[in-house]
Amino acid sequence: MRVALLFIDGVGVGARDPDYNPLARGEWLLSQFEDGSGTGLPGGGLTLLETTFGVPGRPQSATNQTAILTGEPAPKLVGRHILGFPDAALREIILRASVVKRLVASGGRATFVNGYPGAYLTALGLPHVPARAPEVEISERARRRLRPSSTTLAFAAASVPLRTLDQVRAGEALSHDLTGARGRGRGFDVPLRTPDEAADVFWRAAGGVDFTLFEHFLADEAGHARDMALAESELAKFDAFTRAVLRRRPADTRVLVCSDHGNVEDLRIRNHTRAPVALLSFPPLEGTAPETVADVAGLIAGARG
Repeated sequence: MRVALLFIDGVGVGARDPDYNPLARGEWLLSQFEDGSGTGLPGGGLTLLETTFGVPGRPQSATNQTAILTGEPAPKLVGRHILGFPDAALREIILRASVVKRLVASGGRATFVNGYPGAYLTALGLPHVPARAPEVEISERARRRLRPSSTTLAFAAASVPLRTLDQVRAGEALSHDLTGARGRGRGFDVPLRTPDEAADVFWRAAGGVDFTLFEHFLADEAGHARDMALAESELAKFDAFTRAVLRRRPADTRVLVCSDHGNVEDLRIRNHTRAPVALLSFPPLEGTAPETVADVAGLIAGARG
């Protein structure tokens, strides 16, 4: 079965309290709570995934995304939680053990639907179709500070070309905010799309591909900002997109929705939480249930059309 992963950064399973948990303010698919209540999942199943790996401190994006994309307990391997972008040790793990690399090596096909400015990908030395024109100028000083994300590295490890804003404009890739509004607000020439239109683009990009990934990180930003209005807006938009993706789901494809760690479910604090995250699967998983976020890689590794 093919696999499509809708990854959303920073969404954990917390208390059903609308005073500080925006997930309790809507009937979204990710509105799942620690007391076992939550939105029904027609045609789908729910598994709670552990995020700490027994390592003290708060889970972070670099280590847990590395775990998701390699199947290895990255926080335990490096002895700590690493925020933001992978450091040298995590980059080595991803380049060695990327689940995308394994899938491609065994004859599978994979694609990352997010589109990036071509100049950004060039500055990082990541594989991509050359952009027709640079959308942004990156100074030498800024270039030295740039670091690739876990997601881009996982595909680069398999030499899978990443998508650019040219492909966003052509209806072959998606803006990270789904609608394109944020990019347009920053001066980028990208189209505005509804979540429903974004789902059409997603499945067009996924055609004939064994593993397809889309990454959304604005819920995590809302959590750090303790911004209830932004959190509700982004969660609602992601939910509308997810439901549109599910309405179009081919029978031969499993759609997974998951996060890397908690954050937005508790706006009383600005930090990540140690809460579990929800793994949604359409259709439901069979057999042994995954236990940690690292087990998501095993669901991807066996993807086949």
